[in-house]
Amino acid sequence: MLTMKRFSVVYRLKEQYYHIPCFTYIKATTLLRKAHSTPFGKPIGIYDAKTELFKWGPLQQSLYNTLSLGEQGRQGSVIIDRVQLLRRQDERLAEEEIPLDLY
Repeated sequence: MLTMKRFSVVYRLKEQYYHIPCFTYIKATTLLRKAHSTPFGKPIGIYDAKTELFKWGPLQQSLYNTLSLGEQGRQGSVIIDRVQLLRRQDERLAEEEIPLDLY
């Protein structure tokens, strides 16, 4: 059985969303902080696959707080849908990998 990493650090690069899977929340928050100081894209936040909740990064949180409650709900749903899609794509790719010891 495939074991997925519980957390995903979500970032955006050239109008595309990506994620970096992490086993622990501590690792995810460390990556999110580092993302602010590197040119690897715009950090968005951290998704928790177990609770299906998303925590916005510091810069995104301040923008999110200025939205109406309805818009906050819509934005939250959009980002959760995107990261869940990214995680499902990763699962499918991992299941298709052929173990090297078969050769």
